[in-house]
Amino acid sequence: MNIVDALLNIALVGSAWVLYLLLFLSVMSFGVMFERAWFFYKNSRGGGESLRAGLLAAIRGNDAEQAERVLRGSKTIEGEIVATALVFREGGASAFKDALDAEIVNARPRLEAGMNFLGTVGNNAPFIGLFGTVIGVIVAFHELGKAGAQAGGMGNVMSGIAEALVATGVGIFVALPGVVAYNMSQKRIGEIEGTANSLGHLVAAWLETRHQGGEVLSPNAATSRAQPTAPGATTATALSAEPGN
Repeated sequence: MNIVDALLNIALVGSAWVLYLLLFLSVMSFGVMFERAWFFYKNSRGGGESLRAGLLAAIRGNDAEQAERVLRGSKTIEGEIVATALVFREGGASAFKDALDAEIVNARPRLEAGMNFLGTVGNNAPFIGLFGTVIGVIVAFHELGKAGAQAGGMGNVMSGIAEALVATGVGIFVALPGVVAYNMSQKRIGEIEGTANSLGHLVAAWLETRHQGGEVLSPNAATSRAQPTAPGATTATALSAEPGN
């Protein structure tokens, strides 16, 4: 028996096992999708503008402990990242930024959990389905050779080819949700990392301002300081300063 006959005997086992494999991958894929959806939902509940506002309030009060409480109390990944980096605040803005980068890298495995599986399924499920179709077509043509010109045999062959094409359809069906979930998860991961960087830069700016001996102003105070003096008031002041007035 040559290698072609050996492979043919293997192929003649049929393509049903490919469908079972695709079904298993589909169940696993949807499991990962639901887990990631719940993970990102929980993370979004304590973040957003409320977290940013609370952090800014603590910064304006020059209260590092309150800033850390706000960040950890949010129970978000981005809050945890910045809060952990904040323990290096005594080293200044530069040390804080280094710690922030390290914490973002450290959090990435939690953010990207299951992404390799979703990406692999999304990219390869159609090929698995196509493989099942190829096996089914091989079986169908083998039956065609055995049936010869018999009408009943030809009907069985056509039915076998139609069943084989189901594998390709199932492969595409399994791949599409995985690709969509992968892309949406990558977008959400990017948003979380972007938020962590944004909050971290606010803290770094505060640490640098404090190091320079300045203070973080409230919006109203910053506006009043930046508001120019009216021209009439300037003239009146100048006239009152002249001798004899």
